[in-house]
Amino acid sequence: MSELPCGPEPVGLFAGQHVLAELEGVSPELLDDERFLRHALGEVLTQADATVLEVVSKQFEPQGVTVLALLSESHASIHTYPEVGKVFVDVFTCGTRAKPALAVQLLAEALGAVSARTDVISRGTRVPALVGEEKS
Repeated sequence: MSELPCGPEPVGLFAGQHVLAELEGVSPELLDDERFLRHALGEVLTQADATVLEVVSKQFEPQGVTVLALLSESHASIHTYPEVGKVFVDVFTCGTRAKPALAVQLLAEALGAVSARTDVISRGTRVPALVGEEKS
């Protein structure tokens, strides 16, 4: 984690943003579509300037999907509950380049969520560029 692949950040900047979200009112069919969820998570992370290294997933029976993305900046995950049209989302990125709140917003849009509740946590050293982005 000490070397970030992009941007002028100092090596070893011990700072990041952790966005936790609960999305509601999502189509049960989308929340049980492993292929769509893998693609959507990868796309929104890339659009939010995160560097996706690998995406893995697990389809559960009778329903539900977990998708994990390994990022150069840290990680992201989604855990779906099709039976109630809800999903937990977790995006943590170190440094200041990636925009985890944007990734969550784009994912909510891609899923057609009716509502979203997000909590943004600044972690590590308080960096003005990150502190100003805490509004969600």
